Amino acid sequence: MTAKSIAGAASHVEVNWHAINWQQAHENVRRLQARIVKATQQGKWNKVKVLQRLLTRSFTAKAIAVKRVTTNQGKRTAGVDGEVWDTPEKKTAGLQSLQQRGYRPAPLRRIYIPKSHDKTKKRPLSIPTMRDRAMQALYLLALEPIAETTGDPNSYGFRKERSCADAMSQCFKALYHRYGAEWVLEADIKSCFDRISHTWLEEHIPMEKHVLHKWLKAGFMEKHILYPTTEGTPQGGVASPILANLVLDGLETTLRERFPKRIANNARVNFVRYADDFIITGRSKELLENVIQPLVADFLKERGLELSPEKTRTTHIEDGFDFLGQTVRKYNRKLRIKPSSKNVKIFLTKVRTIIKANKQMPAGELIAILNPIIRGWTQYHQHVASGQTFAKVDTAIFRALWQWAKRRHSKKPRRWIKDKYFASIGQRNWVFYGQYRGKTWYLTSASDTLYKPYIKIRGAANPFDPHWETYFEHRLDVKMADNLRGRRQLLRLWKEQNGICPICQQKISKITGWNNHHLLQRTLGGPDTNQNRVLLHPNCHRQVHSQHLPVAKPGPVIQHKGQRKA
Repeated sequence: MTAKSIAGAASHVEVNWHAINWQQAHENVRRLQARIVKATQQGKWNKVKVLQRLLTRSFTAKAIAVKRVTTNQGKRTAGVDGEVWDTPEKKTAGLQSLQQRGYRPAPLRRIYIPKSHDKTKKRPLSIPTMRDRAMQALYLLALEPIAETTGDPNSYGFRKERSCADAMSQCFKALYHRYGAEWVLEADIKSCFDRISHTWLEEHIPMEKHVLHKWLKAGFMEKHILYPTTEGTPQGGVASPILANLVLDGLETTLRERFPKRIANNARVNFVRYADDFIITGRSKELLENVIQPLVADFLKERGLELSPEKTRTTHIEDGFDFLGQTVRKYNRKLRIKPSSKNVKIFLTKVRTIIKANKQMPAGELIAILNPIIRGWTQYHQHVASGQTFAKVDTAIFRALWQWAKRRHSKKPRRWIKDKYFASIGQRNWVFYGQYRGKTWYLTSASDTLYKPYIKIRGAANPFDPHWETYFEHRLDVKMADNLRGRRQLLRLWKEQNGICPICQQKISKITGWNNHHLLQRTLGGPDTNQNRVLLHPNCHRQVHSQHLPVAKPGPVIQHKGQRKA
């Protein structure tokens, strides 16, 4: 069977993984998700349930769920059964195993990973089996459109098309005004994921209750001992972030009910949340501590949560506060956001650890490891005032590399070491360089990343609502142009295709990834030029080679009359 089935096709029929029509699969799922959004907006919850049931029983949704868990970062991490779906045959068998009747999730595999802010402390991570991950991804397809439609406008964590930069932009918008809020409540929820009430989840999460109940009560395995789970959502599951968001959604609405727009403007009440971290601004310390904090505590208590007394504090804006790795503070009534000292320290510790751990590694190979880390960190902070911090970071990295070079050649003079490892490029001196894989590599400088203003997403924007399609297409175009800057051939290819994969007709982005495909194979004499290349999703690329599918060079998309511009 070539899997050209409609949305409701049975998944127990024999299927060839690489013969699945991914374009039709995505179209079927997106159409049902758009209908779920419309029914949610209209408050027709019985219709929402019917559409969710149709989606979670459909062949195409199950195929996309398996595709998601076999192409993400955790695809090689096994659960308690030790299985990974790394072949087309295993993926097909996994797809056919996604049956609701008789479904029983396996216990989660418990491991511990260091906390980002304190490496001496560890937090638990629970890993489901591949089948349970795929089942969660399947129900997530039906749950996410509701979460996006009903979510708080200023909630930015674990949501499609939203990021930390959006949260920080909202912080700036709420605090930059000369007569804006002067006090900030920094809220920290005590063990958020571990303490969410199962009773509240089962009563309020809009999905099949028996499936949710099984996930929550699956338990976890640690050192071959089974432990029951009586509260919380396990960190590590595909659905856990969305469940946590649904638990915390409504807090902004509660604040707006207590402080309507006119009163809120006078009281300077603003709300910004990223996952379980959030801030609330206010006109005075008394307002935040005596009115708003008890209001938040009551909201959380109903869900089995509470604020951490040690980490929840009220801060004056001139003293500043840290949020999402950045410091927000007013200097002489002027708001400034910059990388926090703690975040800089963590980053430099990571870089120094890599350098010290690779004393004998060739310089070019070390640069290949460091460059993505430096580039990723600077791109995260490029939307705030980071110039001075980047210069200090460059100095610290140079000193670490200079010590690395001197340690390798302790008997050589400094001039010899400089000539071997450091070069001058244009106006830059002392650029660390080396050879790796037949070419010369140069260390990325943090200071080369320039400040770039960020355009915050609109609060009501919903990626599952067709009304917002052109808006999100325009934002993706801007993001990809930034991501591919300096890679002219890739950017030209992406623009020629209008960012669309010609196999599944879905957008190519940094998250989905891409592969270069040669229309005429190089082994048959095909040139390595843009005229002979096209960008495909990795899964689509494997499908093309497995099924020997023809791929046509896509042409420009013609905008029809009446079509709105982005």
